Amino acid sequence: MKSVIVVGAGIWGSSLALRLAETGWQVTLVEQHRPGHLRQASAGDTRLLRCAHGVDDWYPRLAWAAREEWRRLGERAGEELYHEAGMLWFAGTPDGWEHDSAKVLKNLDIPYEILDPADGARFFPDFRPDGLSFLLWEPNAGVIRARRATQAIAGLARAAGVRFVRGRAKPSEGTAVSVGVEELRADRVVWACGAWLPGLFDVPMTVTKQDTLHFAVPVEWSTPGIPAWVDHGASAYGHGDVEGSGMKATSDLEGPVFDPETGLRAVDAGSVERARDYLRLRFPAIAGAPVLLSQVCQYALTPDAEWVIAETAPGVWLMGGDSGHGFKHAPALAAYMAGVLAGDHAPEPRFGLHERVPARGLRTSGRAG
Repeated sequence: MKSVIVVGAGIWGSSLALRLAETGWQVTLVEQHRPGHLRQASAGDTRLLRCAHGVDDWYPRLAWAAREEWRRLGERAGEELYHEAGMLWFAGTPDGWEHDSAKVLKNLDIPYEILDPADGARFFPDFRPDGLSFLLWEPNAGVIRARRATQAIAGLARAAGVRFVRGRAKPSEGTAVSVGVEELRADRVVWACGAWLPGLFDVPMTVTKQDTLHFAVPVEWSTPGIPAWVDHGASAYGHGDVEGSGMKATSDLEGPVFDPETGLRAVDAGSVERARDYLRLRFPAIAGAPVLLSQVCQYALTPDAEWVIAETAPGVWLMGGDSGHGFKHAPALAAYMAGVLAGDHAPEPRFGLHERVPARGLRTSGRAG
């Protein structure tokens, strides 16, 4: 039986461990805290699932495959992990990022609609379309309950026979991993440890502090039918009230450099004001609402927002750079990565440890570099 050590029980690591265990691998999953612990980027309250990715068609294909996987995982876990509320993209120009995305979705036969800005009133109790060219509607997009999903998949992995080892991992010789005084060995090792990856390997990644905010809403805003939304040009995104957590409205701009282990997890006042500024622009009825939930997580970003999937030594693999748009892909990416480890295919060249040109088209138009 082939053996593998996966380091990191975030959404990528847990999903990969589950997939490998269910396809005949002997799997050890190492995590220094617990799956879904609040230092993980995977432990955010929610993450979005969408297929629009500008001109790119690789990520939309994977996201569309992941959508069905999330539905199956929810059935297996006995709870709704994915809330398919749909998503509206607010397009500021007629021929920009959203226009490119729509062309790709059409080519891939992924459902979408182009709507007039005034149609936003169909989805939100209070919506201002000022300055928008059109709306891009993805009816099969939605919201993943991120922390619960991470914990649920880790539970499925344990049930599938994955061995969990708690401790801080360090690279050792070859495909060995040092965890305290213990040295673990396997045929392969995958380092999928998120924001901790740059501290262990030379990777083109920066870890940033990201403040997320949910606002209390009146009754008319608390229905499950209110969709997720993204303003690519303004680097702003959010979603409706999911199980009483309030309306998420936050910035996708990269925050300051951050240490995931020791960084202060307090939301900055400036983050709250930026969110309120955007609410005043599009959803003025919510602009003065109290903050119901705030959380600090982190992004682990490459300059071009492409992931890192690379073999640094025989049998030693790195997976990272996923923050901002990687969570939703996890179950489909796990199948893809299982094929890489089995030698069925090589990873896409875009994921290599080469020099990256700053760009943010895959995520939002946030700061590049």
